[in-house]
Amino acid sequence: MTLLGASSFHRSYGTIHGDSAMGDREDDRLLYSAVSETDHSPDAEDDDRFSTSDGEVQDGVRMIEAMSLTWTRRSLTVAYLGIFLMAFCTSLESQTVASLAAYATSAFSQHSLISTVLVVQNVVNAVIKPPMAKVADVFGRFEAFCLSIVIYVIGYIQMAASHNVQTYASAQIFYSAGSTGLQILQQVFIADSSDLLNRAMYAMLPELPFLATVWLGPTIADAVLAHLSWRWGYGMWAIALPTAFLPLALSLLFNQRKAQRLHLIASKRRRVRSSVWEVIRDALVDLDMFGLLLLSAGVALLLIPMTLAAKSKNGWNNGGIVAAIMLGCVCLVLFPFWESSKRLAPKPLFSLRILTERTALAGCALAFFYFMAFYFSVQPYLYSYLQVVQNYDVASAGRVTQTFAFTSTIAAFSVSILIKYTRRYRVFVVIGCLIYISGLFAMLLYRQEGSSAFQILGTQILVGIGGGLVNVPVQLGVQASAKHQDVAAATAMFLTSLELGGAVGAAISGAIWTHQVPRKLRMYLPEDTQGEAEEIFGKLTKALSYPMGSPTRLAINRAYQETMNNLLILALLVSLPLIPLGLAMRNYRLDKMNTATKRRLMTENTHQI
Repeated sequence: MTLLGASSFHRSYGTIHGDSAMGDREDDRLLYSAVSETDHSPDAEDDDRFSTSDGEVQDGVRMIEAMSLTWTRRSLTVAYLGIFLMAFCTSLESQTVASLAAYATSAFSQHSLISTVLVVQNVVNAVIKPPMAKVADVFGRFEAFCLSIVIYVIGYIQMAASHNVQTYASAQIFYSAGSTGLQILQQVFIADSSDLLNRAMYAMLPELPFLATVWLGPTIADAVLAHLSWRWGYGMWAIALPTAFLPLALSLLFNQRKAQRLHLIASKRRRVRSSVWEVIRDALVDLDMFGLLLLSAGVALLLIPMTLAAKSKNGWNNGGIVAAIMLGCVCLVLFPFWESSKRLAPKPLFSLRILTERTALAGCALAFFYFMAFYFSVQPYLYSYLQVVQNYDVASAGRVTQTFAFTSTIAAFSVSILIKYTRRYRVFVVIGCLIYISGLFAMLLYRQEGSSAFQILGTQILVGIGGGLVNVPVQLGVQASAKHQDVAAATAMFLTSLELGGAVGAAISGAIWTHQVPRKLRMYLPEDTQGEAEEIFGKLTKALSYPMGSPTRLAINRAYQETMNNLLILALLVSLPLIPLGLAMRNYRLDKMNTATKRRLMTENTHQI
């Protein structure tokens, strides 16, 4: 239900959403009336894809479904206010601490572990979403939010208190797991509490703070460094984030208790367990722990070697690198077989319905290729390219690199409104793919040495508009293809595919950059600076020390430009599947999607009463 939907539900079903207590007899009458009205609703559409047997629905999903019947306009507004406050806090924090990392690492005598930690951090970002979604399905949304907040705060405290690079490095892992967990849970909660027609608009809520925080974060970082210390720059968020979580936490707790008071949460009969082992075994089955291990191991064994191959001895010929990648592929091949077995995985991480659903698979593949192309064209070398080849200062290069995120946020919010009124999503996916590919082609044409600022900025804006039109509608289509029991898993699968595409893109672009730029520098540098090729490649300040127009700077610019062109060509090739994948997604009429979940929930709880 949306905010408006909660209000209309409140008006239809009277004081089921009221703030005052009711007698049990009045509860029974209202619930019976609601079931009768829902079961015979002429607008409801039956669809076998969305039918759910009682045994398939896990406790966390059942709980949030029951709570959805108790939302009032006031309580749902408070919950969404909590989502916005958390998003604002985490967005402002990420923009602030980005400026503190250099000061934190400079306080230690060692720096070698930092690059390795960033690699592991990317892997954590990719693998943490499915486990957190599963925790939310098994134990509940409130419990999963609390777990993410606790992990996040541990990361903050550990970074603030760290006195060596090892402690700081391990803190980054907690920090990454907590922030990524919150990201998936915010989208899952929005999917729980909104209908498909309005979901795209509400899904943008966690992204909106970026429009302001991208400019506020560096200013706050400067103030913290000037008046406090970098340790307080991390530590203060350990207080701010739990405070920002309070409105959502209280709203979830209040409505959970209300659902229990109204007997909407069905009591599940459990046999008496004779040992602790049985409790542990049931938890492992509910969480599909072996499936989680297969997926996590597969992703980690693929991404870490791919990222480290460029810097390891013998590169891609290293036996350990090849063995790890092959083992990762084996784990990922075994994963769907495990998930599709009712005997091995009675409560799978990703149900067979999702793994065989055309729209979900096409949407996840589209997200993978879209973000891979992004890491060939925009990240992570655009900033260096702008400073070296285009001779931009630090501030100008920073503003240009932020243009994509700023533009895509505005485009995504605009398309979410259009989805609400057109009741379709696929047309915007296809249009977004066309604009995105056109932007990449424009980059290849106009991101050249000597191009005007208008040409450089214009290509960033074009790609940003395309990215904004793609991201939100594709996520909506993937969620629409899943029934409610699978929405959290479908959302996690989409966001994981997005992260995997970015990680693979970053690994490949890093390998190309570290291989081609030094080789081209040795080819083009004049004789008097040939011996400085490695230093020029390794230090941006060294490359910038040569004046524009000098033979050495011309050689550096040529090496950068040719390598960037190769990355853009690769981005174009990778983006070609986007349009066919967009067309492969089902063209759902969002306002006609079924209401089977609500009918099932109301029926089973009335029978319980």
